[in-house]
Amino acid sequence: MMTNCSGNNNNQMTEGTENKGNHMKKDIFTVREKKERMVIGLMSGTSADGIDAVLTRITGNGLKIKVEEIEFLFLPFPKEVQEKIIRIAGGKYGGTEELCKLANYLGQQYAKACEMLCEKAGIHKNDVDLVGNHGQTVWHMPQAAEYMKEQVRGTLQIGEDAYIAQVLRCPVVGDFRVRDMAAGGLGAPLVPYVEYLLYRKKDKTVALQNIGGIGNVTILPENCTLDQVTAFDTGPGNMLMDAFISKMTNGWHTYDKDGRTAAQGQINSRLLEFLMEDPYLRLAPPKNSGREYYGREYLDKICNFAAKHKISDKDCLRTITRFTAQSIAYGLEHFAPKVPEQLIIGGGGSHNPLILSDLEACLPECEILTNEDVGYCSDSKEAVAFAVLASEAVSGNCNNVPSVTGACMPVIMGKITQ
Repeated sequence: MMTNCSGNNNNQMTEGTENKGNHMKKDIFTVREKKERMVIGLMSGTSADGIDAVLTRITGNGLKIKVEEIEFLFLPFPKEVQEKIIRIAGGKYGGTEELCKLANYLGQQYAKACEMLCEKAGIHKNDVDLVGNHGQTVWHMPQAAEYMKEQVRGTLQIGEDAYIAQVLRCPVVGDFRVRDMAAGGLGAPLVPYVEYLLYRKKDKTVALQNIGGIGNVTILPENCTLDQVTAFDTGPGNMLMDAFISKMTNGWHTYDKDGRTAAQGQINSRLLEFLMEDPYLRLAPPKNSGREYYGREYLDKICNFAAKHKISDKDCLRTITRFTAQSIAYGLEHFAPKVPEQLIIGGGGSHNPLILSDLEACLPECEILTNEDVGYCSDSKEAVAFAVLASEAVSGNCNNVPSVTGACMPVIMGKITQ
């Protein structure tokens, strides 16, 4: 159960408020004993545009968990930081010095976002019991590659949690993905565990589609158990649209606000057919993707095809937008146990009416909603998930979904800094 943000709720602050100014550090043992926890969730995604920070009140754990969103804040990255992250995440730039500097810089920014969030919510930072930090993914390698004569898989999220722990004087849970990968999983997606706790219904199959840099979907069959949950990355979310309009405008625009520029173009059937031949779409779950796949080289292929067939920039952008919607529909039609009655859209793409109308056209039998339509917040949804994942880890609950990631067993994800 989750209730939506309805203001600062200053008068509802509970445990810890009377200790304002108390600098005594909390530890996981004291936090574990609390029935009600003030937990911050932090998320910076594939788009690398900034930090989503959400303050939640979490009561209970497991199937009895209740989550209340108190306040949300978005701290944008300066353009040069976004470009640096994207360049490093491309895999061919930077070395250990660069990674060290960026990891510590991001740690400081996460701590700053927490302080700003507490100020906005009207609470003292020492009232926070716990932080869950996803970190910034700079490389994700779910498929094994030969290294030193061994087969190695891995993932790398950076942003030093120690800075957050130092500023807030509370435990921080981060670096979630590696534990699932050690158990044979893909390390993604991680949000389905939380979606199962908060969104499942007894009488309806519901799918939750996040459209961030990458698109990912979770399917919750009616009255399902955790091992019946299906989830996977559907393909590109906003990533290709953002990259194309940036290239199209020489960096003047970093995203297509409300799909306005794409709406001026026409869908090119030849280009759409070319895009739908993407072999990733046909891979059966468990599967996930990222900037390593849908990055610069992928965009260059699109641009080369468009140039060869004399497709205008606006038609190309319009077709890429449709591709995002059609790839989502393809995933649901081919890999969901059945096409869901409801598809709830979150992430930045939920604010693009053109994507929503394309989804309605591609999935006429499915009710298309946004998180706001069901009383939640699209912008904060993934940050809330990492607050919950952190709280579950501290409670000693396994918080991955093996049926989704392919892990051989349930595990407790998250490393603790305190």
